[in-house]
Amino acid sequence: MATFTSHPPGTFNWIELATNDVAAARAFYTALFGWDVTEIKGEWGSYFIFRNKERDAGAMFDPGADKGPPHWISYVSVTDADETVAKANSLGATVVAPPYDVSDYGRSAVLQDPQGATFAIWQARSGIGLHVRDEVNALCWNELHARDVERARQFYSALFQWRAKESPEYTEWHVGEHAIGGMLAGHDPSTPPFWLPYFSVADCDATVAAAEGQGAKVHLPPMSVEHIGRFSILADPQGAAFAVIRLAS
Repeated sequence: MATFTSHPPGTFNWIELATNDVAAARAFYTALFGWDVTEIKGEWGSYFIFRNKERDAGAMFDPGADKGPPHWISYVSVTDADETVAKANSLGATVVAPPYDVSDYGRSAVLQDPQGATFAIWQARSGIGLHVRDEVNALCWNELHARDVERARQFYSALFQWRAKESPEYTEWHVGEHAIGGMLAGHDPSTPPFWLPYFSVADCDATVAAAEGQGAKVHLPPMSVEHIGRFSILADPQGAAFAVIRLAS
């Protein structure tokens, strides 16, 4: 059971659920993944940390009215938030929230890539982000569903120096030799591009059944991919999309 103390630049280091019903979301995710929740109150309101065996596994907050439907936000670690935002802007991104300090924890910003997929960046200070990942009931993958795969490849490769390992149906993002995420063409042209977090689980089918029992919607029923694992795409009862996967041994 490892505890992370840092995240290299260009890797995913935090996930955050923006939801309009934190009480219902809390009940759903704590039951599904066995997480605990710690509430932090500040001048911005309440912020809820999801914890896996006393290690920070993500967070949630209520963004308020007119902030769009519930969704998960994927964060990428950077060395300089201001420089990254300037570079993203030059590459055609939209700045949703310009760089801002989060107490002494770090400096953040929220962006949309040129196709409209929202993501965030995090320049760590005292707060590194995730203390746990890549184990059961924790984040293990982040996947971009894009309309134009080639355009997305050009944008993210330039912004984060990601290397794209491409196949006919799927692209893996690499930092050096380490795979940190993926990309594929979205199957529904009416759905805007988005980043999808994957959570590792011990049993995909049992997790999906439990999620359905709590009111989740199944977008993609459990399916197996050779040498990868068995996965499913869901939406929580408030509509935020996420995926679960039982990784192949």
